[in-house]
Amino acid sequence: MTVYLDTHVVVWLGKGEQEQLSAGARKALEDDDLLVSPAVMLELELLHEIGRLRASAEKALSFLEGEIGLRVCTLPFHHVVAQALHEKWTRDLFDRLIVGNAKAAGAPLVSKDERIRKHYRDAIW
Repeated sequence: MTVYLDTHVVVWLGKGEQEQLSAGARKALEDDDLLVSPAVMLELELLHEIGRLRASAEKALSFLEGEIGLRVCTLPFHHVVAQALHEKWTRDLFDRLIVGNAKAAGAPLVSKDERIRKHYRDAIW
């Protein structure tokens, strides 16, 4: 099964802070196909640029690819945006794209974010 990861999950995994994850989130990470939206990559880079993360997005994702097989989704962007257009419950562009990406793929999304979990029935925490 394919599982998508929200940005904060990727940050915690990159820092070796698996204890931040719930039991349900850790179980979801046991799946073979772990993906992130390209929006996660962009958000990670923004966090790096403002000094909240040491590693660049490319370095962080490359590290996690080697550690857990995490990959960046390659769905066509227009499919992702078509889904994100319906996510009117938030003005956070990253959240709209991340949820839209998971929806476009028909896959669950591991996220601690309560608003995401409230509005995306396939969210896991």
